[in-house]
Amino acid sequence: MKKSTKKAIRKLNRFTHRDLGYFFCALIVIYCISGIALNHVDDWNPDFIITKSEIDISDQFPVSNPTPADIMSISQQVGESSYKVYDKPTANQVKIYYNNATLHINGYTHTAVYEEVKRRPVTYQANVLHRNSLKGWKWVSDIFAVLLITLSVTGLFILKGKKGLRGRGKWLVTAGLLLPILAWLIFELI
Repeated sequence: MKKSTKKAIRKLNRFTHRDLGYFFCALIVIYCISGIALNHVDDWNPDFIITKSEIDISDQFPVSNPTPADIMSISQQVGESSYKVYDKPTANQVKIYYNNATLHINGYTHTAVYEEVKRRPVTYQANVLHRNSLKGWKWVSDIFAVLLITLSVTGLFILKGKKGLRGRGKWLVTAGLLLPILAWLIFELI
């Protein structure tokens, strides 16, 4: 191969690597944030903030046969101005559903548990993308994956000589390859 052709290929490789890196920088960060959040799903809920509070209800609340006016009155005690629907799971319980909350009334204990659900900022939206929850997003995600492979491969050939792939690069690539191989072997042995 001619020296000028090699030089042109190296230049194209650098430009491709640089421009893909710039273009996908934000999406890479979003996927990383979401990945970290989803890795710790057993420690916290990365999508929602759920708050519960218990309130005492008076003996006056007719748990056995509440009217819409009774439901509105108790709803206002928890800061809700309207409700979607309510039902009676048992004879001495009432459950009221709101847009992003529920109120579970227990007639035996004369208490109610108000549970409010809010989207967790940033990680909820990042997880929607990461899980391909948007219609048509899987195609964007597939293209992104292919171009991440391109970004990785072009990165292998940025440097040449002893700092490039033929020098220390081959050892770093091998070390990076060993990590998933070891994880797979450990997984298979367990």
